[in-house]
Amino acid sequence: MTSASLGAMAAPVFAQDSAPAAPAVESVSAPAATNSPGDKDIIVTGSRTVKNGNDSPTPVTVVTTDALSNVRPTSLTDSIQVMPVFSGSRGLSSNPTATGTTGGGNGSAAQMNLRNVGANRTLVLMDGKRVPPTSFTNIVDADVIPQLLIKRVDLVTGGVSAVYGSDAVSGVVNFITDTTFTGFKAQASGGISSRHDDPTADVGLAWGKKLGDSSHFEVSYEYRYDGGIDRRSSRDWLNRTTIGGNGSTIPYYQIPNSTLSAQPFGGRITCGTGCALNGQYFASNGVLSPFVNGTTYTGSTTQSGGAGGYYDDSLKASLKMHQVYARFDTDLSDSISAYVLASGTFKTNGFYGNDVLLSGITLNRNNAFLPAAYTAQIPTATFTYNQMFNQNARLTQEADSRQLMFAGGFKGTLAGAAWNVDYTHGDSRLTTTLQNNLNYQKLSAALDAVVGPNGTPVCYASTQAATAAAYANCVPLNVFGPSAASPAAVSYIFDTTRSVATTRQDDVTASISKSPFSTWAGAAQVALSGEWRRQTFISTSNGTPSQTADCTNLRYNCITTGGGQQLLLNTFAPSPHISMSVWEGAVEATVPLLKDVRFFRAFDLTGAARYTKYDTVGGYATWKAGFNWEIDSDLRLRGTISRDIRAPTLFDLFAPTTTSYSNYTDIKTGTSSFVPQYNLSNPNLTAEIGHTKTIGVVWKPHYMRGFSLAVDYYRINISNAIATVQGTAAQTQSACNTANVALYCSLIIRNSAGAVDHYIQVPINLAQIQTYGVDVEANYQGRVAGHPLSLRGLAAYQPHIRYIQPNVPTIDQGDVAFGANGLTASPSWRLTGMLSYMPIDKLRIDVLERWRNAMKMSGDPTVTFAPGNGTMPAYGTTSLNVAVDVNPQAEFYINIQNIFDAAPPPGNLTGSSGTPGQWNGFAASDDVVGRYFTVGVKLKM
Repeated sequence: MTSASLGAMAAPVFAQDSAPAAPAVESVSAPAATNSPGDKDIIVTGSRTVKNGNDSPTPVTVVTTDALSNVRPTSLTDSIQVMPVFSGSRGLSSNPTATGTTGGGNGSAAQMNLRNVGANRTLVLMDGKRVPPTSFTNIVDADVIPQLLIKRVDLVTGGVSAVYGSDAVSGVVNFITDTTFTGFKAQASGGISSRHDDPTADVGLAWGKKLGDSSHFEVSYEYRYDGGIDRRSSRDWLNRTTIGGNGSTIPYYQIPNSTLSAQPFGGRITCGTGCALNGQYFASNGVLSPFVNGTTYTGSTTQSGGAGGYYDDSLKASLKMHQVYARFDTDLSDSISAYVLASGTFKTNGFYGNDVLLSGITLNRNNAFLPAAYTAQIPTATFTYNQMFNQNARLTQEADSRQLMFAGGFKGTLAGAAWNVDYTHGDSRLTTTLQNNLNYQKLSAALDAVVGPNGTPVCYASTQAATAAAYANCVPLNVFGPSAASPAAVSYIFDTTRSVATTRQDDVTASISKSPFSTWAGAAQVALSGEWRRQTFISTSNGTPSQTADCTNLRYNCITTGGGQQLLLNTFAPSPHISMSVWEGAVEATVPLLKDVRFFRAFDLTGAARYTKYDTVGGYATWKAGFNWEIDSDLRLRGTISRDIRAPTLFDLFAPTTTSYSNYTDIKTGTSSFVPQYNLSNPNLTAEIGHTKTIGVVWKPHYMRGFSLAVDYYRINISNAIATVQGTAAQTQSACNTANVALYCSLIIRNSAGAVDHYIQVPINLAQIQTYGVDVEANYQGRVAGHPLSLRGLAAYQPHIRYIQPNVPTIDQGDVAFGANGLTASPSWRLTGMLSYMPIDKLRIDVLERWRNAMKMSGDPTVTFAPGNGTMPAYGTTSLNVAVDVNPQAEFYINIQNIFDAAPPPGNLTGSSGTPGQWNGFAASDDVVGRYFTVGVKLKM
């Protein structure tokens, strides 16, 4: 998280509802807990012993929800990603899919990813308590947070596993609720893009009331709708750019407007060199035409333009969400208080996946739909046929999540000590529904069309006595043309399948803190804490990899060898009930050593140690040490060093085998083929170990009233890192092809002819991850022409993110746009600037500027690109918000995101030439929607 360190000074800048604050900045070194500059005695995120934000050795960035919504009026989880530290986070436009494992089966889940080393290495908290996971990959979909009652978000950089436990390797995102909210507030907004798509609607209501002298109740409801963008072809700039070549003998090159020459939408015949029809395609139904070639490239059958087919997946997922939240707290006595809360998030993401790729299917020349004139010209009994079959509604993927959270606890004081006990229960159910999921058995039957007794086409299997009953409802499929198939036949070959995955977590935490002694510089603080949690997972599915096709009387396109033909194109394996339990104990201390001496206005040391015991992977110790050195009232230095862990998830350890299909490129042969990838788990995994160092300076010059600056350096080294190793990855294939590394070759399974039969993907404790960078943040609050102005600038410099694996070149994702295994864009420079100004009373103007530098296409140092093909240009956007106070209780605003409609530069992952229009095509951090208009109103009473 590159900017986190600076944010300590940022809270006062954003401590306003509708207008910039007064010029005075109360603190520049750590977060304020509320909008009141006088509230200084608060527990700082990242520590249980630091009570004043000025004393925190850990870099923390603070942003208020009002500030975020002013510049980006969308969901909190989306708007917070304007912070440079969140490069690599996922959302609705992050290559949406429900058939992969990214996001725990929902690739559009709101995933917080600090410093782009993985969302599973970022810990998400709410009011300092661990948020239960919402997926089987242990990732939290942050949309579960009750956003309307969140008053600020604290972003902690650096590892804090010793304070919060496993997973806090790259940092913590802590959502702080307004537990004292009283009154009523409401907000409503609607938006649409300049291209008249991606409609949105948001409605939120919240009410809070003090009950008597000792109790408080608050409740909120939110509805959010986002129509998404269901076709990538809706954006001309995307242009289906893919990468061809092999990176060595044929340098990689970009292919714009990519098409698959072998698979046109109308279908293409292959019938041998002596066949007059060989290579022709059905440009119109039932009529063959010479194939129209586009621009061809050496070493690739993918062309630019021409009559070839292509995919057209969703560009942005749709969303529909209802969320309810309620909290009650009361004072049981003068020294003890209690609370209970409950929340429910009911969210559906929808996205469209691949059309069906018919690759190398076998058809009989006497097929009932093939015109007789063509039958006579085919010299053999069968011929091969290829087609991008897009006559269905595409694979429709729907991820329906129900996320429930219940919590309660007590806190109080006893003999000068502060204590708390909390319990949290999370119950997450993800139902994944796939419509238009291809059934291979039905496809095989429907493709074999013969002339029936009454002269009309029927399925061959329905004419055979042994299978007549089983295929009585079979509808023969006409594939000879771009729209030749009947709706009934299309409906027949597709099924609807469903899987249900349930993740539950119970978490009990307790802590006590006190000042047991004092030094001459002040009181020391010590905290003891403990935690127990248990996580369980179970899943069911009606479309599993173990289901195979019955090939009886299916003459063609049904595999009987090697375990048989998988029944369905997309499958989910069921999982038995699996569980994991964790015990943790920790101690933390802050000891002041110097105060009010020359060059030492204050000097404190902090330390923490924790022992964590998993019943799956054993025990681990973590620790953290830091210092806070306040040289004078203007200048402060801080630093930390820590040892952190991330344990493998239940999914990493025990997930059942799943299968995914795509048109993968075999680098060894230079060919692309539609083959399966088997995704395995690994019960032998152990925990990752992270080591983090930070050093920073905070400067708030007394002679520059309203100005503050913070600069922090960090270095993270993760050893024993869990790497998901894919046989499809270019570096894996290269290590096998050139060095015959057994581990990597075992992930590429070939048949007797040397062609790839299938690939394997498996997590292994194989990697080391190294990264470093600098966070810079500057803030200013003052007046221009007598009117309040606030400025905030955040810069994140992260030149390298190295993934080191044995026997393969080190992959450096720093300054790189694309990577295998879900690695997303990692610009080395990420800048965010915010301006808020009131030129007249009741009118506020907010401007947001975001920019990233140019990036390389690949982080593999061994590959080469053709000149001008290996980089993506820099990219930036400007957004404008104009808000008017209608009265003291109401604000009306108009917001324009990406006001200049800046189009992202196209690009893609190496080896992507076989999947035009399917994946990537743009850097994940770029704006794919374009100019977007939102109008809304906020009410507070």
